Amino acid sequence: MRKKKILLVDDEQSILNSFRKDFEYEGYEVTTAASGEEAIMKLQNNHFDLLVTDLSMPGVDGIGVLQEAKKQNPEIGAMILTGFGDMNSAIGALRLGADDYLLKPYDADEILLRVKRCFAKQEVFQKVKLYEKILPVCMYCNSIRDDTGTEPGEGKWLKMSEYLHRKSGVDLSHGICPECMAKHSDDYT
Repeated sequence: MRKKKILLVDDEQSILNSFRKDFEYEGYEVTTAASGEEAIMKLQNNHFDLLVTDLSMPGVDGIGVLQEAKKQNPEIGAMILTGFGDMNSAIGALRLGADDYLLKPYDADEILLRVKRCFAKQEVFQKVKLYEKILPVCMYCNSIRDDTGTEPGEGKWLKMSEYLHRKSGVDLSHGICPECMAKHSDDYT
């Protein structure tokens, strides 16, 4: 399994050094950026699983970095860190797709726990997306559930021929393949 890649963004070098060591000790691959502008360059040239960014930085702030990260990769996890938290900035960050919002000062164990939660949430969403792409077929009668226009799992079960006709406009003609003909040849004599 590949290492999860974290982009850590903060204009305080001591925070970058400290959390980089903590994250790497936990087995993550960490890239740091000391400014929002540097973070955006790295986001444009690399894939990251999680963005951990300070909110208040000169130039491009954490919200700007978050917006660019989500534009580059809508599935990236994101945590906002700040020493100047208020309810409006927290709500704004969450609305833009941040998974978590943490006030400074914070404990290393707490941030590591929250990072693990972000990755667990990401894995659940990836599984849901995978399952949504699977066409549900009944193992007994081969009917197909058509979830078009409904919540996944709530669709109507259709015979395969009806489903294919609705989706592609194709009509089926019934025949028999040579293998089935050989197996069932007694039925036709």
